[in-house]
Amino acid sequence: MNAEFRPLLKPVDQAVGPVAAMVAVFARDVRVAFRQRQDLLNPLLFFVMVVTLFPLGVSPEVAFLKQSGAGILWVAALLSVLLSLDHLFRHDFDDGTLEQLVLQPQPLFLLILAKTLAHWILTGLPLVVLTPVLGIMVHLDGNSIAILCLTLLIGTPVLSLIGSIGAALTLGLRSAGVLLSLLIIPLYIPVLIFGTGTVAAATEGAPVAGYLALMGAFLVLALTLAPFASAAALRVSLSNS
Repeated sequence: MNAEFRPLLKPVDQAVGPVAAMVAVFARDVRVAFRQRQDLLNPLLFFVMVVTLFPLGVSPEVAFLKQSGAGILWVAALLSVLLSLDHLFRHDFDDGTLEQLVLQPQPLFLLILAKTLAHWILTGLPLVVLTPVLGIMVHLDGNSIAILCLTLLIGTPVLSLIGSIGAALTLGLRSAGVLLSLLIIPLYIPVLIFGTGTVAAATEGAPVAGYLALMGAFLVLALTLAPFASAAALRVSLSNS
């Protein structure tokens, strides 16, 4: 079992509170991720490569890139998050830490929420930080880049939260990456549509408040339901492994 998790393994009568447990799980996941830097760099490199190669493979015309740039960046971000989801529970499952996590007296959905937040901080947030540079590369104007960053800031946590459900369902299965993609990509489509639609509306000078409100509703819904679904899926996967 991973030594980073031992501070949580206290008797029930001396158990830490839920908030302290969430902080401990979050801090542990961040420390472990920085020790496995290839898992951190792969999604970022993939994001940059997709956005860089798309104009070379399709068309480098400025008019085309201005029209499709937001879609390119959103699809690249979606695929980058998807690429990293298989590692959300995999390492903890392999070393036995995940079973100890399930046995903790704290609510499992809160601990999963902490792990998902760590995943977003390490994967989704860096994509948002890189977006202005890549947005300039595809000739987006300043207002479109700002709206795009805002939609990614709202949408990428939704991608991580929904992805945690698929990662929990496919845990321990062969070809888990393929199954994860088949399960999760259809659920990502509404976020992708409204994310790119917001930028398109901003480019045309139309109001974007309605689009942003809908994306905020997606985030609230995912925060409310996804940790419970992931906890249930995780228990099922561990009972069958």
